[in-house]
Amino acid sequence: MLISIKTKIPGPKSLEYLKISDEYEPKCMTQQFPLVWDRASGVSVTDVDGNTFVDMTSGVLVTNVGHSHPEHVESIREQVGRLMNCYDFPTPQRIEFSKKLVEKTPENLDRAFLLTTGSEATESAMRIAKRFTGKFEIISFYGAFHGRTYGAMSMAGKMSTKKSFGPTMPGAIQVPYPYCYRCPFKMKKETCDFYCLEYIDYALSAQSTGEIAALIIEPYQGGSGFIFPPDGYLKKLEEWCKSRDIIFIVDEVQASFGRTGKFFAIEWENLKPNLLCLGKGIGSGIPTSAVMGEARLFDSLAPGEMSSTTGGNPVSCAAGLAVLNIIEKENLVENSAKIGELMKNRLVNLAEKSSYIGDVRGKGLVMGIEFVNDKKSKEPSPEKTVEFINRCAEKGVIFGRVGWYGNVIRVAPPLVIKEDEANEALEVIQSVIEDMG
Repeated sequence: MLISIKTKIPGPKSLEYLKISDEYEPKCMTQQFPLVWDRASGVSVTDVDGNTFVDMTSGVLVTNVGHSHPEHVESIREQVGRLMNCYDFPTPQRIEFSKKLVEKTPENLDRAFLLTTGSEATESAMRIAKRFTGKFEIISFYGAFHGRTYGAMSMAGKMSTKKSFGPTMPGAIQVPYPYCYRCPFKMKKETCDFYCLEYIDYALSAQSTGEIAALIIEPYQGGSGFIFPPDGYLKKLEEWCKSRDIIFIVDEVQASFGRTGKFFAIEWENLKPNLLCLGKGIGSGIPTSAVMGEARLFDSLAPGEMSSTTGGNPVSCAAGLAVLNIIEKENLVENSAKIGELMKNRLVNLAEKSSYIGDVRGKGLVMGIEFVNDKKSKEPSPEKTVEFINRCAEKGVIFGRVGWYGNVIRVAPPLVIKEDEANEALEVIQSVIEDMG
């Protein structure tokens, strides 16, 4: 048993720290259930009061190889004692990491540009596409989240990301993402024949000046509620871009490194994007990101024209190399697919018996549970979502909340989760769903 609850949740020490946080930290910082983490190992998290939980967030889809994996920790510790940063000069760690990333991605992605954050990766990918094409318009999707810096924010498909920040980047064009549970066109995925893809041309005829450089898309939309497009959509979108000489950018900052049951989510449909953005799980807790791309695109930039102060630093690269080794050695991609199937099947069964779970969706170890007040009307229920999170936390399982309406639960444990650990969490989920009626 992983779960061990010793105090009322949140406990007295958590409440003490939270009070200090209220005094010194801004409210705009991301915060879910009010717990103050102290330490973590594998899929378990212990708060400052000594309560131990099963983590269903992976520290927000970061710790793919589990919290404080010994091999990961040792690689970081050794590198910190050797060399921590080296701007403008190559290191063995950076070169070896870049080589291994190139070897892992499709053959057309033959260059690795190392950075620090997901926002840096998406911003850089858009800049590269603009330079190569000489054009300035970028297509993104309703519900998209590509980061919080200016360019990335401009491509956001939700007002909450860019509200009251003034004019966004020129050339930002948004089109509908295939959110089949809540189709904006009121169609059924079985008969729509990807109408939302056909609609892009119509949208561009109204919005574009004819200067389209690129299209950027997430293989699933995490921030909007773990929305997965129907099978075949992304391949058709890739072909659509190719037929129009539009640079195809896939943002896998969340989706990569085994999360969906494939090493990269693009493998599900054999996609070959021109640029691939990576982050989060790449460093498993150490800030690391990358843009994988075609040499011909990078060749449009002069030496030194794009860089990052800490991008590709030796510590990040040592962490990334350790992550790749652990994933391979412990078969974590296969484990993600296996445990993910187990969990999804159980969650789907629970949803069928529940009056307020409208949809369960996902692949591998990334799933969303969408809460509604009524299955027929599909009215979102953020209230039930919050109640579910609170009750689960009190019983020792931590979840996060996302979605257009704040009514989707994030189910995304570290990829090292074992079957008995998954079942322990599922028992808590089942008991909470049954208690809520």
